[in-house]
Amino acid sequence: MEFAHPYFFIIGILGIIAWCFVIFRPFKKAVIYYGENTGNRKSFLRSITFLLGLAGWIFISISITLPRKPIGLSNNKIKVNDIFFVVDVSRSMLAEDFRPNRLEAAKQKILEFVNLKPADRIGIIMFSERAFTLLPLSTDLDLIRRIVDEIKVGFLGMGTNIGDALALAVARGAQSLADNKAIVLLTDGVSNVGSMTPKQAAQEAADKDIRVYTIGIGGSKDAKIPLGGRTFGRKRYQTIPGGSIDTKTLQTIASLTGGKDFIAQDSEALKDVLQEINKLEKTEIDASSRILYKELYWEFLIIGTLLLLLAELIRIRFLKEEL
Repeated sequence: MEFAHPYFFIIGILGIIAWCFVIFRPFKKAVIYYGENTGNRKSFLRSITFLLGLAGWIFISISITLPRKPIGLSNNKIKVNDIFFVVDVSRSMLAEDFRPNRLEAAKQKILEFVNLKPADRIGIIMFSERAFTLLPLSTDLDLIRRIVDEIKVGFLGMGTNIGDALALAVARGAQSLADNKAIVLLTDGVSNVGSMTPKQAAQEAADKDIRVYTIGIGGSKDAKIPLGGRTFGRKRYQTIPGGSIDTKTLQTIASLTGGKDFIAQDSEALKDVLQEINKLEKTEIDASSRILYKELYWEFLIIGTLLLLLAELIRIRFLKEEL
């Protein structure tokens, strides 16, 4: 047997203390009994009343903690697609040809996707020079929304490591039991670092039957990124280092994996990707198991209540005390 809320026993302890005050009435004036038998009889009945009430409050205290007995497991089945978002967080994603910038526009579209696909499992990987799993596959919508807000530029170094980021998503997806798996790669640059090339990572995805949808983000070839600090109260900007989107590589990745490639010239371009992924057939999988319990609190509550009622009956009927 286990208890759902063991700390609630404190409430029962307060009830026991109150019951002691009711029975012993420490502030009541002393009463003189005439006759030995009468005094002994009342003392005996008061002791019985106290013990019955004490036992009753103990049972009620246990019932408040919600005692229960595990009787088995119940597996919840859900139908899902597994989808990893692989998001470029290099400095170029701060370019302001999207409002307020490329990265924030991409994050907003990811949130819209999550709201459209509440039953899918979503994972998030972000990358720059290094790749990092920000969120393993999850169906917790509140958690996903909070994690999307944590996608930021800054701590993964300089450069654009598409190959290793894509390979990490493939490795994560390969562990999934879902039949339909997809990766949505959002980037605005050219892969220039990493131990695996984007093409090699794409081949790994194809071998694991994982489709990759690539989205090249860039509204303007003349887009610039803000520099830190201001000059005479105005923002300073610089041309994006490394050049524009490597559309050829993104097309190759999508082609090898059976996905599609898109160029996002504005913040609405992700709709095409959402429509494609919406067509995927969902797979039924086991979600987290749920323990089944037999609830026992009613038994303790009934016994405790009956004992308290019996104690009150003796106190009123035989001890002639008022409530």
